[in-house]
Amino acid sequence: MNNIDEVKNRLDIVDLISESVKLRRSGKNYTGFCPFHANTRTPAFVVFPETSTWRCFGECNEGGDIFRFVMKKEGVDFKEALKMLAKRAGVELEPLTPQKKEQNEREEYLRKILEEVIIFYRHELLHTSEGEKALTYLQEKRGINLKTAEEWELGYAPKSWDASLKYLKNKGHSIRDIIDSGLVTEKEDGKVYDRFRHRVMFPIRNMTGQMTGFGGRVLNPEDIPKFINSPQSILFDKSAILYGLDKARKAIRSKNQAVIVEGYFDVIVVHQEGFQNVISPMGTALTEIQMRLLKRYTRRFIMALDPDAAGQKATLRGLEVARGALDHNNDPVFDARGLLHHESRLQADLRVSTLPDGLDPDEIVLRNAADWEKIIQSAQPIIFHVLDSLIEGKDLDDPKVKSAIANQVLPLVKDVANPVERDAYRQHIARTLKVDERTLLDAIVPVKRKRTYRRKAQGPLSEQNNPAASEIRVQDKINLVEREILAYFFKKPESKFVINRFLSEQGLDPLSVNDFRSTENQQIVKIVFSSLTQDEQDPVDYITSNLGDDFSNFEIPQMKKPKTEEEKQNSEQRHLEETIRLIMQSRQMSVNQEIKGFRLLQSSQEEEIPKEKSTEIQDRIPILIKMRGKLDRALSKPITIK
Repeated sequence: MNNIDEVKNRLDIVDLISESVKLRRSGKNYTGFCPFHANTRTPAFVVFPETSTWRCFGECNEGGDIFRFVMKKEGVDFKEALKMLAKRAGVELEPLTPQKKEQNEREEYLRKILEEVIIFYRHELLHTSEGEKALTYLQEKRGINLKTAEEWELGYAPKSWDASLKYLKNKGHSIRDIIDSGLVTEKEDGKVYDRFRHRVMFPIRNMTGQMTGFGGRVLNPEDIPKFINSPQSILFDKSAILYGLDKARKAIRSKNQAVIVEGYFDVIVVHQEGFQNVISPMGTALTEIQMRLLKRYTRRFIMALDPDAAGQKATLRGLEVARGALDHNNDPVFDARGLLHHESRLQADLRVSTLPDGLDPDEIVLRNAADWEKIIQSAQPIIFHVLDSLIEGKDLDDPKVKSAIANQVLPLVKDVANPVERDAYRQHIARTLKVDERTLLDAIVPVKRKRTYRRKAQGPLSEQNNPAASEIRVQDKINLVEREILAYFFKKPESKFVINRFLSEQGLDPLSVNDFRSTENQQIVKIVFSSLTQDEQDPVDYITSNLGDDFSNFEIPQMKKPKTEEEKQNSEQRHLEETIRLIMQSRQMSVNQEIKGFRLLQSSQEEEIPKEKSTEIQDRIPILIKMRGKLDRALSKPITIK
């Protein structure tokens, strides 16, 4: 992963833009007044969290990603914007060393091994007699249907010491590579054996779907441990991954709420029954890294962990981590003597749901989905939950016990941003502890809040495409198409002139930087175009020498060399025609996205937009529809270049 990807992964576009633009939630997106032109009546500026992009549907008609926003707002070039955002994200802009490049390639290769073994585990689950028992367990004991098992890529590791090892060796992978992937374990005497045996297998992906490792659950109750995960590695860092976040993040954003449960089955079954804003820290207490991941999507959290003693402890630890990792505002406050000081207020809503004794979330939702919904809706504020936990079994007639409980609960009250809520919580605590509320107001509670500052995240937090995903977002499709176009221009930059002539014949505009949506791709195509306006170097050499470390993850595909001159001409012709088709398809997708954005804006702001301003938006839609018609006609015909 390069510097650009690292910065994108760590920063939330809504947080960034909301610092200078007052945004209002509108469905899954956010709207506001464009900061780049005079406008006080029409909120035509839209931020799309799911694609991490923004667009003005008003006068300037601009759009882009976080880099483009900073470039326009601060009047800087791409490199300067990258420096500014890297500093904010805590990313060190190190040059791509041979060692770093080798590490990136190593990570991608190990991910490939993990993707391949998913196929093996899936086959063992669906097409073997041992796997049939595992499948029966999933369906009859855990309530998981075949569609869900396929969606979550569940598999079965056979009862063998070397089944997956043999499979991967036959695929051409070395034993060392298989060990490094975490799929086999090496003994001190050098012997290796499968890490996962006779277990239901859960592929574990990071927030955007890249494989990081596996979890395995026993089928034989006598086997121990009950669950095992991949070992710590360059791919797998348990403290930095939330199971199911790759599938849950859209629902978390749209519902503006994340529900945290304990295990794999809890996540899978609750998703299956229609509640898709659920994730799990995989049986461990929440970490600050995990909370920083979650707060990109919401500031409302519900913890639905087991009601036993271990679950209660995990809940309290998770709440403390959440308080430390989430954002705080410093409010000015006058004390009893009239002196001004500042108190920290937590900018989040933390709640805890109480699960019926002996039941897990998956059991509850399978028994009655309405029960699960009711449990989540009735989740308590953390103060009530912590207070109830602390007073259970305690002698509330003992003044020291009252003092100890108050000292643990009052810091939570001080976190609450709303003064009315703070007052209500203090009243509730006073009634419960049977003390005068004024005593709580005067109580001096020493709070040692450790400083929270952005640290460089540990573990694999990259956000690239998941090649196995069943659905790819439009924005991702556009980016993939753009990369294919750029890859061709790396080989044949001079073909730009032939392409522009063809586009002109179709009544279409010539190729430009604006045909590329991401700031990164725009910077690359500028270099490609510049190679054609200089005469000191061969264009291809110019591109290679000017690309720089920031775009090091851009891979130039190796094309198969034709054997004859005729094959060479035919191959070049096909690649040129395919590139032209990709350019028009990219424009088509972009136009469709823009039309959709305009209509979304119209529907969400129908009552607010004055008629004369509404006309400006309506005038733009016919232009886009006409443009789409030209592209549709051009794409409906075979593309032939003479």
